[in-house]
Amino acid sequence: LPGLQVVVVAFALEVSVGKTNTVMALNSSNVLLPCTFTTCIGFQDLVFTWYFNSTELVGPASLPPFLHLQIYQGKIKSKTSEPTVVSSNPRVEFVGSTTGKDNNISIVLNSVEFSDAGKYTCHVKNPKEKNAQHNATIFLTVVQKMVETDNTVTLIIVGVVGGLIGLLILFMLIKRVVLFIIKKTQDGK
Repeated sequence: LPGLQVVVVAFALEVSVGKTNTVMALNSSNVLLPCTFTTCIGFQDLVFTWYFNSTELVGPASLPPFLHLQIYQGKIKSKTSEPTVVSSNPRVEFVGSTTGKDNNISIVLNSVEFSDAGKYTCHVKNPKEKNAQHNATIFLTVVQKMVETDNTVTLIIVGVVGGLIGLLILFMLIKRVVLFIIKKTQDGK
């Protein structure tokens, strides 16, 4: 058919920051910002970049309201080589490895400050896949003190539901025993 065209879209390059895209860190601590990538046909001269988008307002109204910074950039020659640093913020440390099973390009942000709270984007560009690009975002929240969550209400609900289920099972067992006894006494007559 001349009017019919088939378009196949394959996402060969994927980037992930894990199951949750939110990380909470204690002020003045070090925090891991996870990132991994997968590619179907391998990679060569792959470039990965970490960006930071601050949630703080900066500058006068005439400037863009949010700060956008490149905090780390690395290049990976091939699957058998570790990444080389192209540029890096002094407080950012690369902790990943790309020679193992996972293509881990995670970083650690040292001595976290409240101004570090915001959106971090892990961006990957693979020239081997016709310069395919993909990214994933993680949100960092910086707190003064970690708050312990109170699970009292959850425990009460779980206890009540568990108790009701146990009571229901006990009721069904008693019913079964009573019906069995009634049937046996009727059969005996």
